[in-house]
Amino acid sequence: MTLARSKLLPVAWLAALASPAMAQRAAAPPPPPPPPSDGLTDQDRDMRDAAEQLAADASQAIEQWLISRAVTEDRLFSRLYFPIPKTDPTKYATPYDALADRHLVALEDKALNHNPAIEQYAIVTDVNGYVPAHNTRFTQPLTGQPDKDYANNRTKRLLGDPASLRAARSEARYLLQRSEQETGEVIYDLSVPITVRGKHWGCARIGYRRAE
Repeated sequence: MTLARSKLLPVAWLAALASPAMAQRAAAPPPPPPPPSDGLTDQDRDMRDAAEQLAADASQAIEQWLISRAVTEDRLFSRLYFPIPKTDPTKYATPYDALADRHLVALEDKALNHNPAIEQYAIVTDVNGYVPAHNTRFTQPLTGQPDKDYANNRTKRLLGDPASLRAARSEARYLLQRSEQETGEVIYDLSVPITVRGKHWGCARIGYRRAE
């Protein structure tokens, strides 16, 4: 009894036997990855990046206040607000708002200038919606004219509206909110938590027009 021997075909012959469809499949590039499922647009992600950078910068600046003993940790987290006389709506001083004027405004302005779509604000607030320092263009000298001051001097206010408090108290990586203004204008607010020494202190908020 003899065993039949199979002949090995040359490589060129094997290639010739492959169907054109098989060759096309082998040469086709891999399919593109599926789109992200977070519901964010490219613009939203860009705003999230800007908010995360502002949060990181603000956290580092606040940490320096503690290192230099410009303010104590107890005072920073005390949530003490002292009404500033003759302000309407009422503005408040805190143990650190003068530090915020010196060190946070430039960081907020940098975030505000990140993208022309950020027409509304780029601010830092504590967990109660307190704005210790606002963007330069919204910290104009008080004039005594309520309507003008309301529009041009928005610093050191406690923002108690639901959207502001949700942003201030959220500990998720980010929070995106859609808000309709009194004028009917729709803006989007993207906020990122700020932590100081492992504790939730507040948030960084970006207000922008969303490209639909």
